[in-house]
Amino acid sequence: MDLINVSSIIPTTIAGAIVTGGTNIIDVAADKVAKVNTLIIANIDGTNAADVTVEVSVDNGSNYFALAKTVSVPADASLVVIGKDNGFYLDETDLLKVTASADSDLTYLCSFELMDDA
Repeated sequence: MDLINVSSIIPTTIAGAIVTGGTNIIDVAADKVAKVNTLIIANIDGTNAADVTVEVSVDNGSNYFALAKTVSVPADASLVVIGKDNGFYLDETDLLKVTASADSDLTYLCSFELMDDA
């Protein structure tokens, strides 16, 4: 994608629960690119810590590469995995995946800009 010829930029925020099987929270469509600005993980369990893994695939899910691997998030605490100092681009068909050590103990909030060259 040529970022000079972008026809639209759509600011997007998504949020949800993180499960043990993992979820692709961003799946970039063809002819689009996503600039990931923020990913915050919150532990909503008042008693137990839980681990989070955050991974990126640049080959449509064939391989994943860890940004954060089994990082412990204490009970009632938050973790900023991606912030203003370490944002990055996902190209078409790239994926951003989150996985938890315990179902529904962790939630995510992700902010990104979806750009289109069509």
